[in-house]
Amino acid sequence: MNPFLLTFLYYAVAIAVVIVGLVIFELMTKKYKDWDEIKGNNAAVALSIGGKIIGICIIITFSIFHNDTIIETTIWGLFGMVLQLIAYVLFEVLTRSFSVEEQLKRGNLAVGIVSFSVSVGLAFVIGASIS
Repeated sequence: MNPFLLTFLYYAVAIAVVIVGLVIFELMTKKYKDWDEIKGNNAAVALSIGGKIIGICIIITFSIFHNDTIIETTIWGLFGMVLQLIAYVLFEVLTRSFSVEEQLKRGNLAVGIVSFSVSVGLAFVIGASIS
């Protein structure tokens, strides 16, 4: 396949998987709307969303390195996104002394940084496990 076309297809897959992930994350967020908070200059929410975008892209990058087809890359990208969703839920559950979602809504940058770090850090673990 032409390398320019292949690059475009990988690009399209990445955009599609990121959009699907962001829509699902938005649906999971009950206490605020991500893009309204970002528009309102909530840096904590921006960090959290940015971590999810970078995390999904890291997983897709590893998938491109280790798979031969666009279909395999798409499947791994979607699977990685699901694992990112699970990580977000676990992060909320494991912080019983406070609500991550509530703290993000309040603009707590420390929680935003940890949320970003969880997404990016686990993306490397997920990506490295792709074969």
